[in-house]
Amino acid sequence: MKKIIVLLIIFMIVFISIKNKETESIIPDSAIRFRVVANSNTVYDQNTKIQVRNTIQNYLLQIIKDTKNIDEVRKQIKSHEKDIYELTSNKLKEIGYDKDFKLHYGLNYFPKKKYKGLTYKEGNYESLVITLGKGNGDNFWCVLFPPLCLIEENSETDEIEYKFYIKEIIDKYILKK
Repeated sequence: MKKIIVLLIIFMIVFISIKNKETESIIPDSAIRFRVVANSNTVYDQNTKIQVRNTIQNYLLQIIKDTKNIDEVRKQIKSHEKDIYELTSNKLKEIGYDKDFKLHYGLNYFPKKKYKGLTYKEGNYESLVITLGKGNGDNFWCVLFPPLCLIEENSETDEIEYKFYIKEIIDKYILKK
């Protein structure tokens, strides 16, 4: 009986420490990110960013949906870089955007970001980045490979659900939810 109580106490301590600790995201080193940086935080510039993101993200979904590994994703992005540039240019012309933009695929700097209880470390990451105008506005970014942002866009909700095995055991056997 004492062993069970000790185990329960250990499980509870682990559960509480996990629950109260800010979680640091672990995105694999072999990930490819996609980022669109707005010119500024005006409503117009943020809407422009969203329109560019939607256009390019839909295109990226089409060109990488049948890829099986990171090398195939890289090859697709590199071989379609000119198309991505032209699509971005055409979208910006369509909406009357009169500022320049830059497109870069390779290592790009990402600042530290906290989002939904996760911390994403700053650093240089392999990514496709589109910078609109001066690039001083809020940005959108996601992970292309593994295809996390492409899956997220097709989901019913933007909520993230995290499961911990120990918590599930505690809920099932101790709290009996």
